[in-house]
Amino acid sequence: MMSFFIKSIDHIQLAAPQHSEEIARAFYQGLLGFEEVEKPEELRKRGGVWFSAGAVQLHIGIEDPFYPAKKAHPGLVIENIDALMAHLNEKDVEFIEDDKLPGAKRFYMNDPFGNRLEMLEWI
Repeated sequence: MMSFFIKSIDHIQLAAPQHSEEIARAFYQGLLGFEEVEKPEELRKRGGVWFSAGAVQLHIGIEDPFYPAKKAHPGLVIENIDALMAHLNEKDVEFIEDDKLPGAKRFYMNDPFGNRLEMLEWI
């Protein structure tokens, strides 16, 4: 029997190409409403940018060569997913609705780097 258990996820990290921090800020902060979190000084030299929304921390790390996560993805729980879909439609951001998860309204979208994101609201 193990004497430990996993309590929660501290953060999710997605990769992005070099010098893409401003693009990440425009998407995650500007479009999705995340707040930027200051990275520790020792980690800033690696590049990338960190964000938070409530208890969710999302880190964008720089990877070279860069390959987007096309299947693996974070699943972000949304309050009022219909309002988010309307917001994305107004901004001409593409997403794909999916009704295959019982009890959830959800959709998939890609960040500007091609990383897959799942947005869902339990109903």
